[in-house]
Amino acid sequence: MISRSSRSTAAAQLRFLAVGPDDPLAQPLLAELAVEYSHRYGGTPEMHLGWLPVPSAELAPPDGGLLIGLLDGVPVTGGAFRRFDADTVEFKRIWTDSEYRRRGYAKALLAELEATAARRGYRRVYLITGNRQPEAEALYRTTGYTEMDEPSLPSWGPFHPIAFGKAFDRGKP
Repeated sequence: MISRSSRSTAAAQLRFLAVGPDDPLAQPLLAELAVEYSHRYGGTPEMHLGWLPVPSAELAPPDGGLLIGLLDGVPVTGGAFRRFDADTVEFKRIWTDSEYRRRGYAKALLAELEATAARRGYRRVYLITGNRQPEAEALYRTTGYTEMDEPSLPSWGPFHPIAFGKAFDRGKP
């Protein structure tokens, strides 16, 4: 088991890099995410890869972006964001490679995404996870996100969306 102080040290070793959605650094993370979704929700990884990409224009600065967390040059975590409305950013595809979990990398990624979004003028975060991702739900709850009552969100087969939100304090996460 990795201690809490070891997790903090490991997360501090991450270097975040802004990349485009087609960047080779993002591809291994998205490919593993598609496999994970196929295990949790059914279907094939190829099917999930078909809907995982967010249109590049939506991820382009200044409204959006994609951050990859590198550890010794290896992509271990990543996530994207795009404009949801004038004050709200939507986080997408938050993911940590299965070999690097439980070391604080996802929390470090969320903090970096929040800081980047706040610098760009956003005041709130909105995101959706699925009902078969209890680890994601726990991560969001422990980092200050609140589950939102979103009765209008449609379910897709076994996927039942769970919406979360978080407000920045005076423009800062």
